[in-house]
Amino acid sequence: MAQMPFLQGHRGCRGLYPENSIPAFAHALDMGVQVLEMDVCLSADGQVVVSHEPYMNSLYASHPSGNPVLKSEEASLNLYRMPYAEIKTYDVGKRGNRLFPEQHAVAAVKPLLRDVLALGEAFRQKTGKPIYYNIEIKSDPAEYGKSQPADVADFSKSVHAVIAAAVDWKFVVLQSFDFQVLKYWHKVWGSVSLSALVDNESPSFVLNELGFTPAIYSSSYKQLDGARIAFSRANNMRVIPWTVNAREDIQKMIDLGVDGLITDYPNRSPKLP
Repeated sequence: MAQMPFLQGHRGCRGLYPENSIPAFAHALDMGVQVLEMDVCLSADGQVVVSHEPYMNSLYASHPSGNPVLKSEEASLNLYRMPYAEIKTYDVGKRGNRLFPEQHAVAAVKPLLRDVLALGEAFRQKTGKPIYYNIEIKSDPAEYGKSQPADVADFSKSVHAVIAAAVDWKFVVLQSFDFQVLKYWHKVWGSVSLSALVDNESPSFVLNELGFTPAIYSSSYKQLDGARIAFSRANNMRVIPWTVNAREDIQKMIDLGVDGLITDYPNRSPKLP
């Protein structure tokens, strides 16, 4: 992870193409982004699916018929209860996303993690550029046994197997808001670079709660200041805030001296090569 580039494309480049989709990841790579940030869930048949929510989001998902998914239908469209063959019949891009007016509305499906990694590795082989992956296990203790396995070990083993088969671990960061996930990875695969995702919790809180030092302290950029950065550095944690979209906020983070940042709009960063 020593040479990990500064800029990370959040869910590919959500501000420009449908989030967590092959078009978004491909466009990010074409723009020069070398760190692809993404989220993973599990399907009913144990496939590792790239998706932020463990369900079909009514904001942008459409039924195979083309009709929009309704808010009232989200709970019944639990990815963990759907085989991937069914999941991939739902479109997640044609409608666009009203929260991101610059986003291109294109056909897209929720891809498998192995397919996203294959895309990145093919790009690496073609261009010679190192491509990195920041993979978030979307886990919530309130959802154990509902939209994910009851045991974080089962979830983690599925994700680990896919990554191990596709990519050199030196190009991978595993992140999660669920500290039980991070604790499990640290115990079982201690050499994997881990990132502790938090909203406003301090880096000292992270160290106390985890009981070990993760490679990265990753908080909301809104909560970040010089003192938290200094504390993190003194305790051997890199600082990579999320999700920094406004140009002035991107510049503020650069001026603070963060080690990287996660953004929906890689095109807005002066750090893009």
